[in-house]
Amino acid sequence: MKTKYHQIALSLVLALSAVSSVNARGIEPPPAMTTQSPTSLEQIIAIALSNDASRAQLIAQSNATLSSGQAKATLMDPTIKLGVGGMPVDSFRLDQDPMSNISLGVMQKFDRGDTIELQQTQAEQQAEVVLQQADSRAQDITTTVTALWLELGYNQKVNALLNKQKQWLEQLIASLDSNYSLGLSESQDVISAQLKLSQLEQKLVSNQQMQAKISAQLSEWLGSNWLEQTNQILASNQLHWDNLESLLTQAKDAQARYQLLLKHPTIKAIDSSLASAETQVSIAEEAYAPQFGVEVMYAHRQANNMRGEPAPDMVSAYLTMDIPLFTGSKQDKALEAAQYQVGAAKSQRDAWLYRMEAQLSALLSDRQHIQQRITLYTNHLLKQARAQRDAIERGYQTNRAGFSDIVTSSITEISLELERERLITDLNLTNNQIASLVGIYQSADYSLSRR
Repeated sequence: MKTKYHQIALSLVLALSAVSSVNARGIEPPPAMTTQSPTSLEQIIAIALSNDASRAQLIAQSNATLSSGQAKATLMDPTIKLGVGGMPVDSFRLDQDPMSNISLGVMQKFDRGDTIELQQTQAEQQAEVVLQQADSRAQDITTTVTALWLELGYNQKVNALLNKQKQWLEQLIASLDSNYSLGLSESQDVISAQLKLSQLEQKLVSNQQMQAKISAQLSEWLGSNWLEQTNQILASNQLHWDNLESLLTQAKDAQARYQLLLKHPTIKAIDSSLASAETQVSIAEEAYAPQFGVEVMYAHRQANNMRGEPAPDMVSAYLTMDIPLFTGSKQDKALEAAQYQVGAAKSQRDAWLYRMEAQLSALLSDRQHIQQRITLYTNHLLKQARAQRDAIERGYQTNRAGFSDIVTSSITEISLELERERLITDLNLTNNQIASLVGIYQSADYSLSRR
């Protein structure tokens, strides 16, 4: 009876191990899981950018800043003066006294120095600040959506690998039940296997919860209705980073990486803010220049002159000049404040560059060590786990190992695959952050294809 049972069990194990051997030897999901996603990452990013209200707000604010600045950078409106002069109070007649007249005048003041041109330049610089903030927002969205895509792809792979573990545990429970009914195993072995299966099912539920959470986070830009109408997204935890690899190969030294950071939208926004502050210094310096004005007046007279002839009309023209004599409490303080703003902008720029340089150095270090760990898993740990499982399968065929040993070795191999998938995901997340820092996402032709 025992020999017959072993023959049946051996046939079952050999059939199952042949199938599981193919699946366990590669980390990629079976062909049914590699179906093309109905929506690519590039399309999701494009939808997210078009639906982002904060980015649209910044673009509108940039246009408003430019239009408001252009409105201020114009000459003051001319002043028209209309009235009567020299009118006698006893008769209030304009034809009684030759000095009586009806006058019409126009006055126009001009800004000091090159103030108007400088204000126009400053308006463009301030609008550029907000526009760069919109670009930074777009880059943040790209980075965030890419990270969510990678995490979603990782959780989908985890789900596939956990289901493989579940199949093995179900087979182990079935084998232990058969052995227990034959008196070949203890009840605690069955209970222990059932406990492991329950723990695994809890991980599967947690995995589904995480996938739902990521989908909910994507709905910030894609909308809940869009997610409800779209089929399940088949994401990936690996992307092609050819542009990033090429860029990092060219920028090996610190100075080259520093030049890459200067292209970041945040630094560009600070540069525009610094230029605006420097323009404000020039505007404050123009406040020391005099302000000129012109006034022209035409006076019409209806009375006759002393010879009884019609009195001629009169024209008056004036040039006015506002001279800033007392500058200590006004112009000097305004110039001093503008100079302080320039210093503050420079300090802000330096602080951001120091912070970003430190972040980039840390990310590059993480990237290098994660690559080393992935190589260790691929070339050693997984190969050793597969060799151990193959040896146990051969031992089972010669009655030197039990079916539980095969299950244990297969689950160990899958666990190592899970750990490597986590490292692969972390590597891609690190590349994602590096790409954001060095300006990969600012290129119009960047591509993040699935692997």
